[in-house]
Formats: sequence, C-alpha cells, structure tokens
Amino acid sequence: MSRCHPDLPALLERVHQIGRDAIAPHAASVDADARFPTEAFAAFKEAKLLSCYVPVEHGGMGLSISDLSKICEAMGNYCGSTAMVFAMHQIQVGCIVHGALGSPYFQGVCRELVEKQLVLASATTEAGIGGDVRTSSCFVDPVGDRVQLLKQAPVISYALDSDAILVTARRSASAGPNDQVHVFVRRSDCTLEPLETWDTMGFRGTCSLGFVLRADVGPEQVLPTPYAEIHAKVMHSFAHAVWTSLWLGLANDAVHRARAHLKAQARKTPGTIPPNALRLAEVDNQLFQMRACVENTVAEYHQRLLDHPGAFPQDFAYSLRVNNLKVAVSKLLIEVVSGALNVTGIAGYRNDTKYSLSRHLRDAYGASLMVHNDRILGQSAPLQLMVRDV
Repeated sequence: MSRCHPDLPALLERVHQIGRDAIAPHAASVDADARFPTEAFAAFKEAKLLSCYVPVEHGGMGLSISDLSKICEAMGNYCGSTAMVFAMHQIQVGCIVHGALGSPYFQGVCRELVEKQLVLASATTEAGIGGDVRTSSCFVDPVGDRVQLLKQAPVISYALDSDAILVTARRSASAGPNDQVHVFVRRSDCTLEPLETWDTMGFRGTCSLGFVLRADVGPEQVLPTPYAEIHAKVMHSFAHAVWTSLWLGLANDAVHRARAHLKAQARKTPGTIPPNALRLAEVDNQLFQMRACVENTVAEYHQRLLDHPGAFPQDFAYSLRVNNLKVAVSKLLIEVVSGALNVTGIAGYRNDTKYSLSRHLRDAYGASLMVHNDRILGQSAPLQLMVRDV
C-alpha cells in the first residue's frame, strides 16, 4: 500500500469543511445555471489546494497521486461538477510536474501556480478528430521569435474561467498527426472564439464549451517532453485515477442519502427492518467493488511513478488495467446511483428533498460518455493480443 502524506488527514478534514461550507450550498445553482463553481474555487485558492500536487521543492504540498485521489473522492461527495473541474485542473498540473520541471520557465510556472493559484484548463480534442487525444491536425508554427497555433476545439472545459490552457498540437506543419507537443498558453496569449454552447444533462458546471483558439506564445512555453511521453505517463493514468476517485465520492454520497432515508423509514416502524434494506445492501456491495477498483489501480500507478521517474516503459497489461478502471467504475457508478434511487423511491426522485438523487444520476451517465467507453474498449481490443500471459 502507498503511504499517504502525513498531513493528509488534516487536509481531508479541510476539504470536507470546504465541501460543507462552499461546495454543497452552491451545487444546485452550479448545476441549474451551468456555471463555474466560483465559490468553491475561491476556497480552494485560499487553502492552496490548486498547487497541492506541486513538489515541495517548488513550493507546493508535494502530494502523491494517492493523496490527490482521496481529495477528489472527498470533493465528489458534495458536487460532481466541482470535483471534475478540480480533477481536470490537477491533470494539467501533473503534466507540468512530470513533463516540464527540467525547464526554468516551467519551474517559474510552478512557483506562479503556488503563489497565484492559477486555474489550468486543457485543449486536447479537435474538430474532425473527436476524442482521439493522440492525434492533432493543428500545428505549432514558428513566426519570428514566437510560436503561433490555431486549434478548433469542440471542448475546452471552463476555458473562460481559466488562467492558462495546455494545448496539444503537431510539432510542425510537416509532422505526422501523432508527433505532438504540449503548449502552455496563457489566457493573455490567446483569443477564444465560441463555437458551441453547453446545455447538458449532467456535469453542467464544467462549462465545456467549444472554441476556436488562436495563440501566440514564446517557444519556451512548449513543454520539453514530447506529448506521447506525457500521455503515456500522465494523461492516461492520471486522468482515470482522479476521475474515478471523484465518481467514487459521488457514489458514496448517493449511498449515504439512501441509508439516511432507510434509517428515517426504520424509525417510523421500530423493531422492523424496511424491505428495501436488502436493496441497500446490494448497492453497498457495488460501492465496495468501486472502491477496490479505484484504490488498487491508483496504488499501482503511484508505485509506477516512484519506480520510473523518467518515461514509462511499455506495459500492455498495465494499460489494459487503467482502461478497465475507467470502464468498470463508470458502469458501476450508474448502477450504484440507480440502486440508491430505488431505495429512496419518490423522495430521491424529487428535486426538493434532502434525499434527491437527480443531479447524481445525471452526472453518473456523463462518466461513461466523457471519453466514451466504446472508445476505451476500442483501444483495449488490440492490446488483448499483445499481453503476455504468465
């Protein structure tokens, strides 16, 4: 088992306090208005949480991926959208930490991240390519002593509320679609022309609009590590680790509401066990399975980061386990929340009770669609032929 940061228990208590005071009270309006969780992020900045993954030697808390997983899970108990934005921000921090800290420029970015609590967004998808983040049609174009790029991105989550965006692009006009770099684009370096609105069923507070992004940056703002290595080491494993962790928190809160409703029923008929207690036992078992999937895979990723400070070695079996994590947990999330809804009945179906599971259910379906499970399974299919059985 991976050791946690010595300050993690106190930090988690702070996160839960923020959840009670700044996340939960605004979760309904974040969802209804499809707006950025401003109140929560003000609290995150005050607590220096946006730089918690930055190493201690660069001014951060030096949390591990295991520690960060627990923080994302805690946030998921209060608002799926808020936890998702926090998780997506941390993925970008991870890209810099594991892909750019050899650069003096990005050492400065980390110091700035700690001091100013910058919010980082991501532009990886592209029109005509869809969700294949390992392919780009746009490219970085040297113009004098600057670098320019133009990207039509169907999704850049919370772009208008970010301080910088990490953008994928081909290395040059002549580079192949998979020969990519990662570019750190400050909001002052770019213009964003809206392409689409964001009026969805769930995860509404992520504000995942589409934009035409035009950027003009210095060459030092291109991360020194090829994106292929960043994707293999960070974007793939890190993203699935923090996403599934927040989904675990969301599922946990659904079970908590179902249990509270069941206890309220039991108090009305002392000495008897409500008939839907069996359904809750089944749902709790599914939650147990979710937790095992998340904790085991995150612990393995944590150990791989320790064992391989440089590029990750190719490991098809490990890649399959990370893919399976995302697919399995996103499916279990729907089953857990749906099961909890069956326990609460009409009280969970309504929007105006403390047992309401409307937002939980709508967010749950987004988990399998944001990077569609079919795309993940399509990537896993050829890997099955490459795995060495022992």
